[in-house]
Amino acid sequence: MQSDQPVTDAEIFGGHEGGKLSVAAARPIEHARDLSIAYTPGVAKVSRAIAADAALAQRYTWADRLVAVVSDGTAVLGLGDIGPSASLPVMEGKSVLFKTFAGLDSIPLVLNTTDVDEIVETLVRLRPSFGAVNLEDISAPRCFELEEKVKAALDCPVMHDDQHGTAIVVLAALRGANLVLDRSIGDQRVVISGAGAAGVACARILRAAGVGDITLLDSKGIIHPGRDALNPVKEELAGQTNSAGLTGGLPEAIRGADVFIGLSSATIDEDLLSTMAPGSVVFALSNPDPEVHPDVAAKYASVVATGRSDFPNQINNVLAFPGVFRGALDAGAKAITENMKLAAADAIVGVAEEDLAADRIVPSPLDPRVAPEVAAAVAKAAAADGVASGQ
Repeated sequence: MQSDQPVTDAEIFGGHEGGKLSVAAARPIEHARDLSIAYTPGVAKVSRAIAADAALAQRYTWADRLVAVVSDGTAVLGLGDIGPSASLPVMEGKSVLFKTFAGLDSIPLVLNTTDVDEIVETLVRLRPSFGAVNLEDISAPRCFELEEKVKAALDCPVMHDDQHGTAIVVLAALRGANLVLDRSIGDQRVVISGAGAAGVACARILRAAGVGDITLLDSKGIIHPGRDALNPVKEELAGQTNSAGLTGGLPEAIRGADVFIGLSSATIDEDLLSTMAPGSVVFALSNPDPEVHPDVAAKYASVVATGRSDFPNQINNVLAFPGVFRGALDAGAKAITENMKLAAADAIVGVAEEDLAADRIVPSPLDPRVAPEVAAAVAKAAAADGVASGQ
């Protein structure tokens, strides 16, 4: 039973003491015969077999089902650049979620370098030890270059969860909100405040899903062609978004908008929400402090979501990443494609669809149906995209 009492510092630190992970044997070793099978001399037969046929490692080791959770600690939660050691509790937590929700083993790897090429080289050298890579808490814009280079260098599923996990769940939540409001995603203008890892990925997946118009903002205002000092990623998006041709800042962007997605930690004045289109949708996703308090947003918006667990409609990456990686590994996929992400979003909505409401546009992160449904949808999409080899 969940308690209404706030979690204490003693509980938090006690829950992390000694770390949150351990390695357990898949089969017990109780007799000398067990020892001779698990280790010497029996293990030598398996090692010789793999040496003769490397593909046998998929069957006789855990590597093919093991996810490496990789971070350099440069963009951890809302804490910023706190370094690899301080990021390790977060990566351990990610591994706990992989195991709990998808039954996948994973290893947290925090790296004492921020050099993109060094990180890529490290993962290339470690490739025999894992079957997929979850990049985590890596600062933008380096995260875009790093993900592309890791994907090019490795023949296994790779996903930067801060980008794509967030984007998948945001798309699922918007689909859920539109079902409740009986609206079409193609008719909507969406404002995304924040052009970091999550904001860029949300813009891309919403474009792929057919959103009518997207206005993307960074700390200097609306991203549009011809604006000074745009990095290559923002330059690309400038030519793909803002079909209304808006310039200026948030006041100009949000006026008449149907959907606001906050991913920048910047606060929003209540007066700006009143300028949005009637029956608007507000996703205030910054943690721990949303861009606007949900109770305030609810005065103007028909549907409100946050990233917090203590308000309705929590948009949480755990709805996506366990099932995405489980589905990719189940399918023997060599990559995670755009269609696999779109399929994951549809599966998340599907779980919630039977009892959708304004305060339930996505399922609970603890709903045990989510990861299996996402995994099945992702595996099917992998097969359709031709990236699956099967198991």
